[in-house]
Amino acid sequence: MVGIILASHGEFANGLMQSGAMIFGEQPNVAACVLHPSEGPDDIKAKMQAAIDSFDDQTEVLFLVDLWGGTPFNQANSLFEAHKENWAIVSGMNLPMLIEAYAARLSMEKAQDVAKAILGTAKEGVKVKPEELEPEEVVVANAPAAPQGAIPAGTVLGDGEIKFVLARVDSRLLHGQVATAWTKATNPSRIIVVSDAVAKDELRRKLIEQAAPPGVKANVIPISKMIEISKDPRFGDTKALLLFENPQDVLRVVEAGVKIKEVNVGSLAHSTGKVVVSKVLSMGHEEVAAFEKLKDLGVTFDVRKVPNDSKDNLDELLKKAKKELA
Repeated sequence: MVGIILASHGEFANGLMQSGAMIFGEQPNVAACVLHPSEGPDDIKAKMQAAIDSFDDQTEVLFLVDLWGGTPFNQANSLFEAHKENWAIVSGMNLPMLIEAYAARLSMEKAQDVAKAILGTAKEGVKVKPEELEPEEVVVANAPAAPQGAIPAGTVLGDGEIKFVLARVDSRLLHGQVATAWTKATNPSRIIVVSDAVAKDELRRKLIEQAAPPGVKANVIPISKMIEISKDPRFGDTKALLLFENPQDVLRVVEAGVKIKEVNVGSLAHSTGKVVVSKVLSMGHEEVAAFEKLKDLGVTFDVRKVPNDSKDNLDELLKKAKKELA
C-alpha cells in the first residue's frame, strides 16, 4: 500500500489527519509531520525519514504538503530526489485531496498514480457561495508565440537597468516565507539566489529552482555572474528578488558596483563562533564586519522575517553581537 506523509507548517497536518480518520477511518502507513516555529529544515526532514522508516513498505511514498516552496516541501523534495521513479509530491493539501488519496490507494499501487488521481478532486473541492464569485474561465485563442532563443548581446530592454525589488540575507535562502509573503509583497519577475557555494552544488541548486512559486522563475548564480548581470542592459525589464546566504556575499557585490540600496535581514543560522542576537539571527566577527562595511557604503537595513513583522534595529543587534563576541 502507498505510504502517505502529510507535512505542514504548524499543526495543520495533524488536524487534517484527524479529520481524515473521522471520515474514512484510521489508516495504516500514514503519518503527519509538522514543522514547529522553534524548528528548522533538518528537524522536519528527520521526522519525514522516521515516518517513512516506520511504513511496512517504503517503495511507494506520496507526500502531501501544505505549500509549494515552503520548508516542508523543500525537505520532502530533497528526499524525493533519490526516489523519482516511485515517489510523488503534491502541494496545497486539503481534506478532499486526502480522502481521495485514501480511496485511490485501495486500487492503485503506485504513488505517482495516486498523485495524478487526486488532483482533480483537490481542485474541485475549492468552491464559493454565492456562485457568481466564481471567476470566469478565460480562453485565449491564437495567442502569439513567445519569442524563442537568446536575446542578442547589447540589446537594451526597458531602461537597461535591472530592478531589485528586494535584496535579502537569509541562510535558508528560498523557503516558505520568501516564496509566499515576500514574493507577494514585492512582485518580482525572477528570484535570484546569489551564492558561489550553492551554484556549484547541483542538487541544492535544482531543489531551489523547483521551489519557486508559480509564475516566478528562480535561478542560482555565482557572485561573478550577479556582477555581470547588473551591468547587462538585456535585464532592464527584470524585477529581481535577490537572496544571499550571508552579508559577506552582499558586501562583495556592492563593492563591485551592484546598486543595492537596502538589505532585508531575515535569518542567519547559528554555528560555532557565532553568538545569538535574536530569535532568528546569529553573528560572528565576519558578519558584524560585513554589516558595518555595508553601512559605511550607504546601505540601509530592514531587519524582519516577513513583511508584517515590526522592524528590529540593526545597530542594537550589532552592539549586542560585539559585546558577546569580545
